Formats: sequence, structure tokens, C-alpha cells
Amino acid sequence: MVISEEQHEANRENAQHSSGPTTEAGKQAVRYNAVKYGLRTRATILPWESETRYYQLWDELEAEWQPQTRTERAYLETMVTSQWLLRRMAVSEKQILTEVTFIEKQYKLLACVYKQRAQLERAFRNAVEDMKRARQEREAREKRDLPSRAAVPSRARQQAVQPPPEPLAPEPPPVENPAEPTWLMAAAPVGQTIGLCGLPSTNSDSR
Repeated sequence: MVISEEQHEANRENAQHSSGPTTEAGKQAVRYNAVKYGLRTRATILPWESETRYYQLWDELEAEWQPQTRTERAYLETMVTSQWLLRRMAVSEKQILTEVTFIEKQYKLLACVYKQRAQLERAFRNAVEDMKRARQEREAREKRDLPSRAAVPSRARQQAVQPPPEPLAPEPPPVENPAEPTWLMAAAPVGQTIGLCGLPSTNSDSR
């Protein structure tokens, strides 16, 4: 980025007023910013740029895409970095048009800015496509690994509707020797002798 000596001096003065947190509580609060916002955060933000605006951009894109895996967060970081650097290219373009008076030098510097802008825009579009594909693959994998929730109540309903099995009929008592006759006692009328049914009569007819 091309800036004048006056701008350099102003940036150095502004950096002295914004050197990060000085209290112990403030240092503890920002110690995990690199973990939350990406590994390239501190290398991306220049001393005269606003960390608040960078974190706001990250939070907005994170709320929109809601990354769930480390790979998805890497794609999100590429999206945030591309947009942040595109903003820087816009500032550089403005400085070239307002501060560089030599036309040929101005054209060369603008050509470099436009080339970098095209690369950053392409990187942003690729990160968006990669993020969409990663989310689709993750959702398909989760759907494949988890059992279907609709099948469980269906099996339960089938078990509830199915009638219980009928009890088995009791088996008849076994017969020891069915070939032998069964002797039964017959009740005789009053005044008569009791005889065994099935036995031949022992009274002989004398007549």
C-alpha cells in the first residue's frame, strides 16, 4: 500500500494511542482472540487498522455461516481475510488517485491494486463454494450416521398393535395302559347287591 510520509507519521502516532490492553483483566480477555477469530488475525490487522471492525466482520460472517468443524472455520477465515484485504485495496486505490500525481506511476500502481482485488474476490468466491460443499458433506454424514427417528416409533406401534400369543391348551393326562378295560363301580338300588359292571353274571339259571 502506497502512503505518504505524513500518513506514516500519523499512523505511528495513532499506534501509540492504541497499543492493546494494559490491565491484567484486559490481557486475559484478548488472549484467546487468535483461537476464536483465526490463526492469521494478528498478522492480518495492521497497527493503524481497527481491530473492532475486523472482529465485527468476523462475527457477522460467523453468525451467517455457523461453522461446525475446523475445516469450515478455515474457509470462514479465508472469507473474512479476503473481505478485509479488499477494504484495504479500496483505501489504497483512493490514496493513489489523490496523492500520486505522476500519471504513469499512478497507472502502474492502480494495475497492481486491481490485480490483487481480482485475486481476493476469487478467493472469497472459492471459500464460499468450499464452505457450502463442506456443510453439505457434513450434514449428509450426520444423517447417515444417526438412526432414523421415524423408524423407532413405527416399530413400537407395530409391537403395541400385535396381539399377544394365545396360551397353549393343556395336554390330556397320559393313559397308562389303554388296552386294559376300565372297571367302574355302579351304584345298585337299595336292597340289591353291588356288582361290577362288565363282569359276567355268576348266577346260573336253574330253570
